[in-house]
Amino acid sequence: MTTTEESTPTADPSLIAALDIGSNSVRMSLVRLHSESGTWTLLSQHKETVRLGQGEFDTKHISDEAMGRGVAVLRRFAEIARGRGASEIVAIATAALREAENRDAFLEHAREDAGIDVRVVPGVEEARLIYLGVTSGIELGEKRGLFIDIGGGSTELIVGTQTEHLMLDSLKLGAIRVGNQFLTGVTGPIPPALYEAMRQYTRNAAIHAYRKIREVGGFEIGIASSGTAMNLASVAARRAGIEPETMRNYTLKTADIASVADMLCRLPLEERRRVPGLNPERADIILSGAAVLQTLCEDLKIESLRISDRSLREGVLVEVMRRRAGAGAPELTGVRRRSIDRLGALVVAEQAHARHVADLALTLFDQARVLGLHDAGPDERELFEYGALLHDIGVFVAHTAHHRHSHYLIRNSELAGFTDEEIQFIANLAYFHRKSAPKKRHAHFQALGRDPQRHIRHLSALLRLAEGMDRSHLGVVRDITLTLETSDGAPTHAVLTLFAIGDAHLETWYISGEKAVFAETFGISLEVQVVPTEG
Repeated sequence: MTTTEESTPTADPSLIAALDIGSNSVRMSLVRLHSESGTWTLLSQHKETVRLGQGEFDTKHISDEAMGRGVAVLRRFAEIARGRGASEIVAIATAALREAENRDAFLEHAREDAGIDVRVVPGVEEARLIYLGVTSGIELGEKRGLFIDIGGGSTELIVGTQTEHLMLDSLKLGAIRVGNQFLTGVTGPIPPALYEAMRQYTRNAAIHAYRKIREVGGFEIGIASSGTAMNLASVAARRAGIEPETMRNYTLKTADIASVADMLCRLPLEERRRVPGLNPERADIILSGAAVLQTLCEDLKIESLRISDRSLREGVLVEVMRRRAGAGAPELTGVRRRSIDRLGALVVAEQAHARHVADLALTLFDQARVLGLHDAGPDERELFEYGALLHDIGVFVAHTAHHRHSHYLIRNSELAGFTDEEIQFIANLAYFHRKSAPKKRHAHFQALGRDPQRHIRHLSALLRLAEGMDRSHLGVVRDITLTLETSDGAPTHAVLTLFAIGDAHLETWYISGEKAVFAETFGISLEVQVVPTEG
């Protein structure tokens, strides 16, 4: 991969700048790499709309004005990156430069004026990098995904699993390219016939890609990335009365794409700029992008898409880490677990305690479910484990009120692979592992849906017990059993048996303080007994 090395004494090898020079905008992510875990911390993001592809796809020539805007942005971004100590700047250019006959002039200006060597990638390589970026932030499990990335000049389609791509394709379809052909000079509402013409254009351009998708065996889930999908999801969410903090892993229904497009078509350009959730700078090209996305989804019978906030830049970062790790690098764990482990590493001294509490909590979860004390399933069990692993990270800020600090850190750490709702679930578990049980006065608890609230009540009560069972942080309690005593077939109370080595007085004392929460949550009292055992 082409890079520009910064060799000044202040350069930090872990700081990397990744630039995506697209047909619509130039974006830069400045990150600190954590090569040992395969993750990174985002330090800053920058975006400037330059419209390199405006008119270029017809003339095959980037205008002098667009070239000047693009190089000026590169120069400014390079100054920011080097000023922050970036050791490497990796710049990738896509469709606009890929097809421009005067691209060498742009590359020369970028090298001379900004000190950046820009790599222009073929469409299939762009698709591969997008795949790497998206899968770095989404958990597919055993499913096959169809990845759709609509840019300004091209649309990349990828079929793949979590670990390998099975098909890579790049279509000459993009929000600017299609907009240039159908919407140039149109500032009023978009007539239905014109919108349908864009859909038919998309269908004609994608027909060979449909065949390729069938040939590799199809897919089970659709994932969309980049500006068109993010903006349509944002508008759809606000129309539904939802204002998510991020669109990460948001579910966008195909029916909602059609509904949003219909609403936007009825508005003139200036009114479109004021639609809540829509970036005003994208108002002139959102409908051409929507026509592409809606058509692909309907033709491929995709009922809904998961939105990814990662794309080509993140793929570049994955590629850099792979290059630095070299051959024989250890296999990394899943996306979600890597995110949790990285956050948990903030407090190294608490990791053994956190793991022990998580093991005890999962045992409680499984036994309590068999006893009918809760109805949480495997999805909640996974989140419960993560909440247990992170319950004490707030001590990184301060021990006093550390449950509140844990909640804040989890909510604001950009955990990859999770939806906003899942992150809220984990954060609430951490918050309620001590002090007050969940109450109506807690706004972050009230923001959850009815089912998540019920699960949080049950699982936080269990997490409080698990925390109490390792109050000394010495691993005194080695195993547990939870049983129910009954009378006439009805439960009278629960019995928690601790199999402990050494003195477990501190643990039993702390658990005794949680009996009232247990009784309020599950409607039965709790009895605790200790059985000495050998280590």
